[in-house]
Amino acid sequence: MERESFSDPEVGAALNAAFIPVKVDREERPDVDSIYMTVCQAMTGSGGWPLTVILTPDQKPFFAGTYFPKKSSFGRIGLLELTQRIRELWSTRREQLLTVAAQNMAVLAAGAKRGGEGTIEPAVLDRGFSQLAAAYDAQHGGFGFAPKFPAPHNLIFLLRYWKRTGEQKALAMVEETLVAMRRGGIYDQIGYGFHRYSTDERWFAPHFEKMLYDQAMLLLAYLEAYQVTNRGFYRQTVEEVFTYLLREMHDPSGGFYSAEDADSEGVEGKFYLWTGSEVEKVLSPDEKALVTAYFNLTPDGNFRSHDHPEGVNLFYLKTDLAEVAQQLRLSPGEAEALLASARMKLYTYRRRRVAPFKDDKILTDWNGLLLAALAKGGRVLQAPEWIRTAEKTAEFLLTAMRSPDGGLWHRYRQGEAGIPGFLDDYAFLIWGLLELFETTFKTNYLAEALALNTYLRQYFLDEEEGGYFQTSLTGEKVPIRQKDLYDGAIPSGNSVMMLNLLRLARLTGDPSWQQEAERISAFFAGRVMTAPENYAHFLSALDFAFGPSQEVVIVGRRGEELTEKMLTHLATTFHPRRVVLFRPSDELHPAITELSPFTQELTALEGKITAYICRDYQCSQPTTDWTHFRELIEG
Repeated sequence: MERESFSDPEVGAALNAAFIPVKVDREERPDVDSIYMTVCQAMTGSGGWPLTVILTPDQKPFFAGTYFPKKSSFGRIGLLELTQRIRELWSTRREQLLTVAAQNMAVLAAGAKRGGEGTIEPAVLDRGFSQLAAAYDAQHGGFGFAPKFPAPHNLIFLLRYWKRTGEQKALAMVEETLVAMRRGGIYDQIGYGFHRYSTDERWFAPHFEKMLYDQAMLLLAYLEAYQVTNRGFYRQTVEEVFTYLLREMHDPSGGFYSAEDADSEGVEGKFYLWTGSEVEKVLSPDEKALVTAYFNLTPDGNFRSHDHPEGVNLFYLKTDLAEVAQQLRLSPGEAEALLASARMKLYTYRRRRVAPFKDDKILTDWNGLLLAALAKGGRVLQAPEWIRTAEKTAEFLLTAMRSPDGGLWHRYRQGEAGIPGFLDDYAFLIWGLLELFETTFKTNYLAEALALNTYLRQYFLDEEEGGYFQTSLTGEKVPIRQKDLYDGAIPSGNSVMMLNLLRLARLTGDPSWQQEAERISAFFAGRVMTAPENYAHFLSALDFAFGPSQEVVIVGRRGEELTEKMLTHLATTFHPRRVVLFRPSDELHPAITELSPFTQELTALEGKITAYICRDYQCSQPTTDWTHFRELIEG
C-alpha cells in the first residue's frame, strides 16, 4: 500500500477529500495498534498489517480491514472505490455507521474487563504443555504450520516445565526447535542474527526482516538451553547473535536499533542471496568446496521466489561441520579455518551491496528485553563484555529515556526522546534491571527497578480489579485503556510484570509485591484457564508462583575463591525459580540491607563465606562448606 497507494497522487487526493488520513507506526504507538487491531479481528475474524481502520471524528471505529489495492481487483474492493463508498454512507446512512461504532466500542470495553472467574491451579501448567505438544511440528520443530514464527517464550516455558516435571518430551521439543532454527535459512549464516519468520514449515525460506525483539528473546531461549545441556552449539549461537547486535544494531548512545528491512533495492532478500558465480569469485577453490557442501549450495540455486524466479542460493545447514570435513577429507581444524576465512570473505563482499534499510529508532521496551538477555548472558557465560554492554544499555535507558516526572519515554531517535512510555516499556526494563542486578549485585539496579514498579503502581495499575493498563492514567486519551495478556511475538506486559513482582517479593522480602501478582493472576484467571497455550510467558510466571522457589544469599567478600565459586555455580546452573543476593561482609552498612531488610541479620559465620539457602522463605541452617552448599542448592 505504501508504493501502490500512499505515494500515488490520485489516491492521495481522494483520501484527503474524504478523510483526515493518519499513518501510525505501530511500534511507536502500540496502544493505538492494539485497540484497532482488536476491532479488526472482531469485525472481520482476522487481523494483520497493513491495518486499515476508518473512525468517526471522536476516534470510534466503524470499518476495519487490512490490505486494499488501489483499484478493485478479483473481488477485493479498491481503496478508491472504498473511499467513495464511505463518503456516500457517511452522507446517507450516518446513524447506521455510528451504531456500528458504538457496538465496536462495547467490544473493546468488554475486553478490558475480568475474563471470567476462578482460581488458577498448578494443573494449568500440564494443560499448557499438552496444548503446545499438540501444536508441535515433530518433523521440523516449532509450532503450527507455515508461516512459522520462533515463539521463544513457548520454549522458555517448556524448559521450566521440563525442570518441574522431568518430562523429556518438553526438553526434546525445545532442542529440536532451537537446532532447526539455527540450521535453517531463517538464520543469517554469514552475518548472524535471526530473520523474522519462516514462510515455510522447515525454517528454510525466511521473511528476511530482522527484529531486535526476536534477537533478545531467542538469546534468552538459547542461553537457558545452554544452561540445561552445556552444548557448545547453543553457546556459539548466542555469541554469534551478540556479534551481530554489536556490529549492526548498536547505537553509540548505548541503545540498540529496532530492525532491518527485508528488502534492498526493492527486492526482498537480495542482500542475503548468492549466485554461484559470486561465490566462485569471492572464495578460493578449497573454501568454495567447503562452503558449497556445508551450506548446501547448488549450481542452479536452491532458492526461488516471486522476486527470484531464476534461482539463487540461500545458505542453510543440514549437518555439522565435522561430518562435512570428513566427506571432504579435511581435519576438523582445517575445516574450521577454511570456514572462518570463507565466512569473512563472504561477509566483506556482502557489505559492498546496498544494505536493507535500518530502522534506527530505539524503543525502550525492546531494549529492555535485550538488556535482560545481555545481563543473563553475561551471568551464564561469565562474559565481561556482555556485562559491560548491558550496563551501558541500562545507563542509556535510565538517563536518555527517563521523563521529568520519573517515568519513561518510549522512543528515541537521533538525540530526541518522546512518546510517554507504555506498560511494556516499564515491564521489560524492570525485567532487564532485575537480571542485571542478579548479574552484578549492584544495588542501584534493584533500586531503579523498585522505583519503576512504584511508578507503575501509581499510573498503570487497575486498583479495583488488578492487572495493569497498557497506557498511563496521565497519558494521551485513547478510546479505551486496554489490559492485555496475550503472549504474541513478544510477551505481554502483564505476563512480564507477574514474574517481575514475584521476583521482587523474594528479593526484597516485601509481600505487597506478591499480593499484586496474585491480583494479576485472579483478574486473568478465566482467560488463562480457557487457553493456556496463548499465555506461555504467563505460565512461566505461574511456574515460579507455584514453587518451590529458592532464595539464596551469599555473605562474603568478592574476589575470594569460595565466594566466586558459589556465585559462579548459581549463575551457570538452570534453576528458574531461584533468586540470588549478595551481602558484602566487609561493609558495616551495605546498601542491600536497605532494599532487602531481611539481609540485615544474615552475617558471615566466624568470618567465613556463608550461604543462606531458603525455600519459599523457609531457611535451612547457613553453611560455610562447599559440599554442603551444593547439596542444599541441588536438593
